[in-house]
Amino acid sequence: MAETAGRFGVGYALMPKKQASFIQPSLVEMLRERGIDLVKIDMERPLADQGPFDCVIHKMYGEEWRRQLEEFKSRNPSARIVDHPDDIRRLHNRISMLQVVEELRVEKEDGDEDEGTFGVPKQIVVYEEEGLVDRSLWEEGSLKFPVIAKPLVADGSAKSHKMSLVFDVVALGKLKPPIVLQEFVNHGGVIFKVYVVGERVVCVKRKSLPDYSDEKLGSLQGSMSFSQISNLTAHVKDHEKYYESMDSEETEMPPQKFIEKIGRGLRKATHLNLFNFDVIRDVRVGNRYLVIDINYFPGYAKMPSYESVLTDFFCDMAKKKEKNANVGFDAVLSDKKIMKLVSSGCYSEGDDGALPVSPLKREDENPIIQV
Repeated sequence: MAETAGRFGVGYALMPKKQASFIQPSLVEMLRERGIDLVKIDMERPLADQGPFDCVIHKMYGEEWRRQLEEFKSRNPSARIVDHPDDIRRLHNRISMLQVVEELRVEKEDGDEDEGTFGVPKQIVVYEEEGLVDRSLWEEGSLKFPVIAKPLVADGSAKSHKMSLVFDVVALGKLKPPIVLQEFVNHGGVIFKVYVVGERVVCVKRKSLPDYSDEKLGSLQGSMSFSQISNLTAHVKDHEKYYESMDSEETEMPPQKFIEKIGRGLRKATHLNLFNFDVIRDVRVGNRYLVIDINYFPGYAKMPSYESVLTDFFCDMAKKKEKNANVGFDAVLSDKKIMKLVSSGCYSEGDDGALPVSPLKREDENPIIQV
């Protein structure tokens, strides 16, 4: 519950591991200083009986939780739900998550340099074990070894992170469908992780899988497992020297404006506000970028200055809520007499905050933040 009137209350419902990484004292304190209170939602009690919350952020799934969100929204129409379960669900399937990238069109503005192009790697879904050993069933997609094998379901569970780099049919036959087979593309051993927080788009680079020459591929067999696409497991210790010699600092970042266009385009297309997407640069075509994965509510604590980015995000919501509450004050507008609020830390000295007194009408807000 918000501590005092005029503060902005944010309820959060996160699994213990996510809560431990995201709810850091540094974030809590910065938000508190700006008039925002983070409040843990009690999952043992009905959500609608808790609060009041101006906003609810969550990474919980299931029909019961969806029902609770709907009931909470019906009782609190002005509250924001970040984000809607239907929009999050699209990212739980590794095919549907990347379809939105294929449908995305980023217009080039006058004066823009040749920033590059973007797309997704070639990939197919194998639903039955027979499809793993019958190469004719998946060669139609023009795939060739090595391929990255990923579970079709991407729900954040440990199982959904079990991925492999597969070099031959024998190793492929040992996998359990349904799985997605995704083209492996040499990308200079660097992956770009792009975090989206509302309007803000932050891109960082991380070390990734090494490139493989045709000569090297000719001698590799079997498969290599890795818990996440950017983190090799102990099974690939033979590549330690590769990582020691590779200086990712020398890798050029993608054009920021180009990445922002993609990030904001994805935000608009998915109706999501808290997500990240992984991008690689195809070494065969220097300015060709491939989106290989999209994740909802990622590990933001790994993002530089995550506290200030999240604080600005919640402050923007607080400002919009106050602005909407102040629309329609005919008496105030006609007399040009505005009673000032003592503004919270989310407002700069130049911001005007009108005291909300008997608004004629409050617009019913969409549960997804529109900016």
